[in-house]
Amino acid sequence: MTAVATIDLDQPAVPEPERDPVPDTVRRRLDPPMPNDSFWSWIATFVIVVIGAVLRLVDLGWPPGKIFDEVYYATEGDDLFQHGVEWNHSANNADYVVHPPLGKWLIGLGEWAFRGHFNAEFGWRIAPAIAGIVSILIVIRLARRMFRSTVLGCAAGLLMALDGLHFVLSRSALLDIFLLLFVLAAFACLVMDRDMRRRRWLRAIEDGVDTTRRRPAWRWSDGVPWWRLGAGVMTGCAMAVKWSALWYIILFVLLIFWWELLARRSAGVKHYIRDTLLDEVGWVAAFGGIIVLVYLASWSGWFLTNDGWDRHWLASHGKPEPPILGALYNLYYYHHEALAFHNSLTAHHTYQSWPWQWLLLARPVAFYYSPAGPCGAAQCSSEVLLLGTPVLWWSFVPALALLIWFGISRRDWRALPIGLGAAAGIVPWFNWELDHRTMFYFYVAPAEPFLILAVVYVLGCLMKAPAWGGSRTHWPGGYEVVPVLDRRVIGAVIGGVYVLVVALCFGYFYPIYTGKIMTYAQWYARMWLGGRWI
Repeated sequence: MTAVATIDLDQPAVPEPERDPVPDTVRRRLDPPMPNDSFWSWIATFVIVVIGAVLRLVDLGWPPGKIFDEVYYATEGDDLFQHGVEWNHSANNADYVVHPPLGKWLIGLGEWAFRGHFNAEFGWRIAPAIAGIVSILIVIRLARRMFRSTVLGCAAGLLMALDGLHFVLSRSALLDIFLLLFVLAAFACLVMDRDMRRRRWLRAIEDGVDTTRRRPAWRWSDGVPWWRLGAGVMTGCAMAVKWSALWYIILFVLLIFWWELLARRSAGVKHYIRDTLLDEVGWVAAFGGIIVLVYLASWSGWFLTNDGWDRHWLASHGKPEPPILGALYNLYYYHHEALAFHNSLTAHHTYQSWPWQWLLLARPVAFYYSPAGPCGAAQCSSEVLLLGTPVLWWSFVPALALLIWFGISRRDWRALPIGLGAAAGIVPWFNWELDHRTMFYFYVAPAEPFLILAVVYVLGCLMKAPAWGGSRTHWPGGYEVVPVLDRRVIGAVIGGVYVLVVALCFGYFYPIYTGKIMTYAQWYARMWLGGRWI
């Protein structure tokens, strides 16, 4: 007897699954998935930001008085709110300064907002503290987006929260913490722009657009690179704090073109180089225009008053001074003189250092020192030392080497911008070293977020690689493969131990980051490199 298959005509036919119009490889390249723990990632972010905030805000008014360059920037910040420009009180006229005003405006805002409510030191240090706290938040979310890992994002935030350089700059009225914040924020905006632009190409492919011949349909929501324009605002703010942000302008323009080119190649665009140049030159010009406008806006006090240094240079030299062009030329001349000052700054300083010394912590900067007690001993010490957490900073050099290795071997897009971001904050200063220009360790500040990202990138490579191998153990009836080392677990353990050691090291140096009074012996025990740290 032969069995006959029967078909139930009442049962609907099972539809075939829809075929994804986008190949898996293209989808992964254009829009790799984010971790699906968004709610918990924000909880973890909040916890780490609170840790960083508490560390920076507790006893913010100590030590008393203006320490190190606070004598300039805290004073000038208050002057801006009093006179609109920096002021020479002895001569009762505008003072000659060589840094743009935005960082001083922010310091002065804190002085104005908290005048009479807290001690004066709290007023001029609160804006740097807020800048430091916000930068911790940004680096967490940036690292999470770049590495597609909440754990790695939180690791980056913890490392920044527990770094001595970042910590001391966050509690001092200097300009460099603002430069760090705005450079980091600009880079984060560009990473967001990169993801949004690539997602735009992916949607076009999903909608059936032949990307080899056509561009995605233009819409206000994604046709305008809003994040890129936001990066222009942040970069303009960075330039309005210190001119050393110039190197990041060059880097960011290169990254915009490079990332757009790679996005179009991944989307299958036939003439991706030509189309990138044609489509993006205008938006890059807008990016540059925004930088210029934001920078000029930071000089509003100088423009709107008649008291600024060289405000009427043309008129004072008997030359015609048109209303707008004349003011711009006067500002140009002011900048020319300030640049000449920077180029000729070669006076020896006790705490000056060279760029090759920065990652080695060869010459930190003493912001404050007092031998006053009481401390329960004959000799006392109290110091605020600008010193990166040694375990963290001494790991930057091997991390950069491994960043290059993993980036090349894995063809990983993340390695190049991280490495170039670190280089942009250090390498240009070597040119100034040849001219024996006076430089300080805190000039490395804008490179620090990229150095931390390099460390976290290496930790991620250790955690996410395949298993290291296995061994065969003989059992009756056959062989069973027994894994020897699971690289993900080992990498997670290494990363956890590393962050813990950094935290312990930060705790050990905490007293000399905050000016705590201790015995001379306790203080000297923390001078690991002897006279180089004294």
